[in-house]
Amino acid sequence: MIGAFNLVTPTEILFGRGHIAQLNDRAAKLGSRVLVVHGRNPGRLSGVFESLQSIDIVQALSIEKEPDLQTLMAAIDQGKLLGIDLVLGIGGGSVMDAAKVLAAMLPSQTELMSHLEVVGSELPLSAKRLPLILVPTTSGTGAEVTRNAVINIPEAQRKVSLRDNQLLPDLALIDPALTDNCPRQVSLYSGLDAVTQVIEPYLSSRSNLFTDMLCREAIPKGLRALKQLMDRESEEARDSLAQVSLFGGLALANSGLGVVHGIAGPLGGLCGAPHGAICGALLPAGIAANRDNVIEADQIARVDRVIDWIADVFETSRGQALQRFRQWIVQSGLPGLASIGVTEEHIIPASQAAAGSSSMKANPVVLSTATIEDVMRQSF
Repeated sequence: MIGAFNLVTPTEILFGRGHIAQLNDRAAKLGSRVLVVHGRNPGRLSGVFESLQSIDIVQALSIEKEPDLQTLMAAIDQGKLLGIDLVLGIGGGSVMDAAKVLAAMLPSQTELMSHLEVVGSELPLSAKRLPLILVPTTSGTGAEVTRNAVINIPEAQRKVSLRDNQLLPDLALIDPALTDNCPRQVSLYSGLDAVTQVIEPYLSSRSNLFTDMLCREAIPKGLRALKQLMDRESEEARDSLAQVSLFGGLALANSGLGVVHGIAGPLGGLCGAPHGAICGALLPAGIAANRDNVIEADQIARVDRVIDWIADVFETSRGQALQRFRQWIVQSGLPGLASIGVTEEHIIPASQAAAGSSSMKANPVVLSTATIEDVMRQSF
């Protein structure tokens, strides 16, 4: 008997090299007065913005890292006065998360804090969001197809989510050409995040037929593409990694994540390190912890299958696969958690917060706080 499952997806996904040429026409069908959310270097996208001849960009917001509460509240207050009828987020995961929040809150009469997890009241959105288009320029988060937005709350030293099905966009437009020649470090960090986000949904206690179909292809494809990109620039590898990132977003939205993201959320709030780098540093030890603790035969087989894919890509044995993977990550430019600002002082508060995080609830097995601490220490 095939198990039941529920799927949440955007209204439309448009994937393919060169498809950014359709953005102007697609946007014009949804609105005319546009808020554009972009990253720290809008010059990279000057040609894209110049092509938007059929819409009026009435507000622009630059997001350089995870959006914080004060920045978003100021943008909401400003945007409410401008008659905005479409939000376009074009950038990395933080940019797209900010765009989701603004599309949801500009029509709303409620306060953003009342809808946030952990620090807020977790109330559902009370108004229909504005039309929303999301266009990723990195291959990592899959935020263009997820129903949550991560917000940094500096005073609480936490990153929390606004979570609602309304955050899924009207159009997710993925053009891998926008990721060409992305800086090496950004490619490594975001690529490791993309790989993590197809491994964890595959191992998840909530995995289903749909997410398994996505992840089985995407895990080895993502590992090979990232390995290739660390050697040389490649359109083929960029295309593959963009697909893996998309598949990861769809998978995590429908089956959850696990220990790596369970730790990464609170740890990022404590130390401010890049999310993808945290995930990449933790991934080998996170896989090992699950392999040491899972009991059910199907779960054991799944973890072993992931390890076998890693072994195949890095041309080693199953027994040496995770060690070799960790060595490759270090050699590629991510020595470990200490290199991105994590200290011993972060371990206990991060592990305690991780134990109760939403991502950890989908891990294939419940891990003790001591085991979570050990995953972090092994990743230094």
